[in-house]
Amino acid sequence: MEQSKSDQVRVDIEYCTVCNSKPQCIELSRLIKQRVPGAHVKCTTGRRGSFEVQINDTLVHSKLGSLAFPDYEEVIANVIAARQGQPVKKVKEQPITDCVLQ
Repeated sequence: MEQSKSDQVRVDIEYCTVCNSKPQCIELSRLIKQRVPGAHVKCTTGRRGSFEVQINDTLVHSKLGSLAFPDYEEVIANVIAARQGQPVKKVKEQPITDCVLQ
């Protein structure tokens, strides 16, 4: 079954090479393509400290603003919503797992 243009979703991810964020971009891209076949995901090198995620030209996450990576499951949920013609919204940051209080 071929997708109509209205079903196609474009995800643009800008990442920082200085911070070595390419692996995160590749992983998020893989997860999106796995869960949302037909989504067009593009990873692009960008500004220092960046990991900016746009869905159909709407910014849903900015590492420059939050200093954290996005919650991948929320990004995927937004891609699914966009494919269904629903609005997208800002996503939460990934929980910090390497900080333990004692």
